[in-house]
Amino acid sequence: MIDATAVALSAIHNVGRTYFQRRYTILFYTLVFTVVASPVIASFGLSGGIIESLLAASLLTAVMPVEIGTSRGFLLAIMAAVWLARPAIAWLGHEVLSAMTLILWTLIGFCAAAVALRYALRGEKVDSEHLYAALSAYLLAGVYFGLLYWVLEQVRPGTFVTAGNFSRTAAVYFSFVTLATLGYGDIVPRSDVARGLAIVEGVGGQLFLAVLVARLLSLYSRPTED
Repeated sequence: MIDATAVALSAIHNVGRTYFQRRYTILFYTLVFTVVASPVIASFGLSGGIIESLLAASLLTAVMPVEIGTSRGFLLAIMAAVWLARPAIAWLGHEVLSAMTLILWTLIGFCAAAVALRYALRGEKVDSEHLYAALSAYLLAGVYFGLLYWVLEQVRPGTFVTAGNFSRTAAVYFSFVTLATLGYGDIVPRSDVARGLAIVEGVGGQLFLAVLVARLLSLYSRPTED
């Protein structure tokens, strides 16, 4: 019995060590799957709970790389509380509380993006894990800015003008269009808050690319020690 327990603990330890060695690689592909799967799920008219489950999985994967200690425990506790409260709030029909829980999700997502970006920029050499961290920060910003836009529309309908319904998927689409400064113009923010957020996201996306490229070039051109 003791040997079996020791083997199980050793296996868990090895899995955990492997995860933390490739944590941002896992996060990147989790986010890619979420971004690709969400519009597919929405096109089939499936429950929005599935999309929220994907967002929760992405957020959990994003929070886990945070340094061990108070920060990670605090973020995980808030995330668990929000996830457990979502069904009850939806059943009770409190739109304001529902919006507040989504805003908390968004703030946690932004914190995780900041941690990933800090990890990418503090690297001493160019390797795949630091690149995946930078890419994950970019995707996290796009996904959770989109969720924030969707919350604004739920709180104040008409915040965004679009030909169809401004769904959660449409909000994420608008977010990535803004982040990449494509400017298709099929969705237009009307309120000052939405416009301000769009400006912050658009400028932030350009600064992200400029700073990241400069940092990678500096690391690549740095002379190696013999």
